[in-house]
Amino acid sequence: MRRTRILTAVLALAAGLLAGSPSALAASTPTTTLAADTYTWKNARIDGGGFVPGIVFNRSEKNLAYARTDIGGAYRWQESTKTWTPLTDSIGWDRWGHTGVVSLASDSVDPNKVYAAVGTYTNSWDPGNGAVLRSADRGASWQRTDLPFRLGGNMPGRGMGERLAIDPHKDSVLYLGAPSGKGLWRSTDSGVTWSQVTNFPNVGTYVQDATDTSGYTSDNQGIVWVTFDESTGTPGSATQTIYVGVADQDNVVYRSTDGGATWSRLAGQPTGQLAHKGVLDATNGYLYLAYSDKGGPYDGGKGRLWRYATRTGTWTNISPVAEADTSYVFSGLTVDRQHPGTVMTTAYSSWWPDTQIFRSTDSGGTWTKAWDYTSYPNRSNRYTMDMSSVPWLTFNANPSPPEQAPKLGWMTEGLEIDPFNSARMMYGTGATIYGTENLTNWDSDSQFTIRPMVQGLEETAVNDLASPPSGATLLSALGDIGGFRHTDLTKVPSMMYTSPNFATTTSLDYAETDPNTVVRVGNLDSGPHIAFSTDNGANWFAGTDPSGVSGGGTVAAASDGSRFLWSPVGAGVQYTAGFGTSWSASGGIPSGAIVESDRVDPKTFYGFKSGKFYVSSDGGATFTASAAGGLPSGDSVRFKALPGTKGDVWLAGGASDGAYGLWHSTDSGASFTKLSNVDRADTIGFGKAATGASYQTLYTSAKIGGVRGIFRSTDKGASWTRISDDAHQWGWTGGAITGDPRIYGRVYIATNGRGIIYGDSSDTGGGGGGGTDPTPPPTGACGVTYKITNQWSGGFQADVALTNTGTTAWSGWSLSWAFGDGQKITQAWNADAAQSGTTVTAKNLTWNANVAAGSSVSFGFTGSRTGSNATPTSFKLGDQTCTVR
Repeated sequence: MRRTRILTAVLALAAGLLAGSPSALAASTPTTTLAADTYTWKNARIDGGGFVPGIVFNRSEKNLAYARTDIGGAYRWQESTKTWTPLTDSIGWDRWGHTGVVSLASDSVDPNKVYAAVGTYTNSWDPGNGAVLRSADRGASWQRTDLPFRLGGNMPGRGMGERLAIDPHKDSVLYLGAPSGKGLWRSTDSGVTWSQVTNFPNVGTYVQDATDTSGYTSDNQGIVWVTFDESTGTPGSATQTIYVGVADQDNVVYRSTDGGATWSRLAGQPTGQLAHKGVLDATNGYLYLAYSDKGGPYDGGKGRLWRYATRTGTWTNISPVAEADTSYVFSGLTVDRQHPGTVMTTAYSSWWPDTQIFRSTDSGGTWTKAWDYTSYPNRSNRYTMDMSSVPWLTFNANPSPPEQAPKLGWMTEGLEIDPFNSARMMYGTGATIYGTENLTNWDSDSQFTIRPMVQGLEETAVNDLASPPSGATLLSALGDIGGFRHTDLTKVPSMMYTSPNFATTTSLDYAETDPNTVVRVGNLDSGPHIAFSTDNGANWFAGTDPSGVSGGGTVAAASDGSRFLWSPVGAGVQYTAGFGTSWSASGGIPSGAIVESDRVDPKTFYGFKSGKFYVSSDGGATFTASAAGGLPSGDSVRFKALPGTKGDVWLAGGASDGAYGLWHSTDSGASFTKLSNVDRADTIGFGKAATGASYQTLYTSAKIGGVRGIFRSTDKGASWTRISDDAHQWGWTGGAITGDPRIYGRVYIATNGRGIIYGDSSDTGGGGGGGTDPTPPPTGACGVTYKITNQWSGGFQADVALTNTGTTAWSGWSLSWAFGDGQKITQAWNADAAQSGTTVTAKNLTWNANVAAGSSVSFGFTGSRTGSNATPTSFKLGDQTCTVR
């Protein structure tokens, strides 16, 4: 279903956002803490959304389990709630790569101890080296030892493992298999220090694609698993026999029989493929190995399953299916510790029609399948699937047999039977963790139930966020699974965006004064790259691509939804009136520019590219480069225009080797002022103003006062409060940020692998009752434009633009009119609206109280109607009658 899992911000980070690098083998030091508002942090529930390559059960304590993700950190299972608890949210911006977990190990001697080998990329995309994290409190807190090489939690081969292993008898001894030709490493002091096992004979040879100049698929996948034979040791003494798997198709398995002092290639072993897993059944003396011709987690066409008898040295091919009859390979591999003769494996690379799971109860002598054909293309399943908790996992698919929706899975490299409960199994897929608690029904030919066992594990990469003033609480643009419309942050949405269903949504926007109008753009293998909604993102229809479009890029909606500006990949900037049935090239703006809209004037759009800010006042037809200088020279920039005020623009971004910070413009980008109190900033967003404040609340992911974090300002950037803390950092948070226009203090944060984080402030008094001025003093001449933007049986939506046509500024306003056709307001945005009888009064909020002479302020509302919905004919600003336009 989803085959790309690359860091969304690789290019930005590689451009130099991060400065410095960790020193080798150095223990961690605490970071500076700034005074912070007390915030409660949660995830907007999606449940899963990414690849879970590994699940690890502790072998000595019941119900203690961990999961590792490729870019979203590590988690611990909470049995009482059947949920996962995130363990690595304390990883900060400068070490964002440590959110990729290449391996986990849980100590069976002391179950309080857990270790994680972390690092996201072994090539230049990750500027920092890998590390081993160690915890004595089950991951509640960590200490870190940096390594002199990178690790690749999101590299090819990440489903192999586990690369990190603890000696089951002497738990001060750990081994770690390294990639990139760095060999086998050992710690003898419980992970505090590490040294290379210099006499280990093979550092690996396998690379996916030696011609890849980026280093991503051309890296040597190295040492891929370590397995101890616990039958060869006693408590307190080092285990004598250790098996190590190497990414070398001719020399896969090595063994030491003297506690790691010497190593030799295991005699008689199969060649020509890679062993993704090596799982030992010490009771019966069998080492099981799952082989593939590729490193995974996406590829692989031929594979085998082998059993090695540790007592006799005999190799037996126990493949569930003859290799000639397959187009898939094996990886997921587990032994039932309660019944060691029971073995299970997965066909991880079987994308079509589905993955397959195999089970044997006689040590691989015979096998049964999770599903099989009756008469092709019809299938008979040993299982049922209950998707009620995460319904989007069907991907809204309705495939023809033999495919089914939902799928049993894909990329199924992590498979584990609970060592204390033969009826419980969990396995990771490219999008979730599935599990069952009645697995043993398999053996009695009755169906077992598979359901998502993923609540609390949030692994989406977030590209964009929007919180409109009415309708949905939150709209998101996500990697791999497109994005969601959240009306309740505590519930999993029923489905991602569909019609079309982008693999990745790169950008979205709504019309500020018509939030029912929404646009999104994204990546799709075939089909359109743009979609529109007229009901606030509940339903969608596809637009038409201009010629040459190959990717989503960025998109902006005019403030009134009348037109759209699109900067797609593969084509220059384009504009359209209406819903994208035809497009015209914008002039004066370079291809690849980031685009946004003014939130008041529907004809004004903005763009940014390579240090230049661009402005259009004719609906995106032509742009003029601003004379503003001193802006970031690169394209690691996010900027937004403030709702309610024309020409008010904030710009964040930069690079460590150049201009980097936060800039503000009040003249549509003609000039910018850099905020001197912000060291570096990467995102900017707006939310509801604090009580008594005259400006909307600002939010940013930034470095201020020498400290990285999420910051809030209620005074237009004059001062900042750090609202995150050292325990809540979430790695890289440079994708997007937005406040909530309806709830003071609430902020939504985009992460790269930890999903959508939202925070609520304990400072409830700051928000008050809506930030309104109860007695605005409206004076002077005025003009009103009243526009019905949508109507239906029994209801309608309207936009109102109020213009100061006088010569002095307003410091507040109150507009009134009478409905004459049975209309009643049901909801309003950008104004505090009330109705008494037929009379409606709309008052300013704190952030849009000030209206300069010649400027306008806009608001909108939905209402009910019983008649023909006649337009009001008279409007008053206090006692002043306004001109109707």
